[in-house]
Amino acid sequence: MQIYIMRHGEATPQNFSSLEGDSLRALTEKGCIEVKRTAQWLVDKNEVAYNIFVSPYLRAQQTGQYIVETLSTNAPLIKIELETFDGITPEGSAQQVHDFIDGVVAAGLSDSKAILFVSHMPFVSFLVAQLTNSQNTPIFATGAVAHIDYNVKRMQGKLLEIYTSSND
Repeated sequence: MQIYIMRHGEATPQNFSSLEGDSLRALTEKGCIEVKRTAQWLVDKNEVAYNIFVSPYLRAQQTGQYIVETLSTNAPLIKIELETFDGITPEGSAQQVHDFIDGVVAAGLSDSKAILFVSHMPFVSFLVAQLTNSQNTPIFATGAVAHIDYNVKRMQGKLLEIYTSSND
């Protein structure tokens, strides 16, 4: 099974003097461009179907929508399922998400599907380390995505690459 772990695109700076919290920060124009490039990279992966899980925070929701739009437009035969997942906020538990993935596998819900998580730092780094049994927690640029080849029998994965849209 292929697992992709993505950090949302660049977001507006947090205004600590405002009542608006971190969860309401939107993507910037640069963030939209980053996400569109990463979405095209995902199209080029030629996956058959995606289960996409997105943090409830606004910038992650916007990122998820760009991903769905790009996949739907450029690869209309790809089956896409998008769902908000409250457990993948910046403070989420990587162990709980690992357990969730293993539950999805055990229930047989992962057939021919790739899973994409759209979340935040530091959670994305911790999730990569958790799924690959690594002590290294990679730093994600905004709009970056890690690709993990997940062995469902061993319930552990191998980090294949990290794509960063700024490298284009």
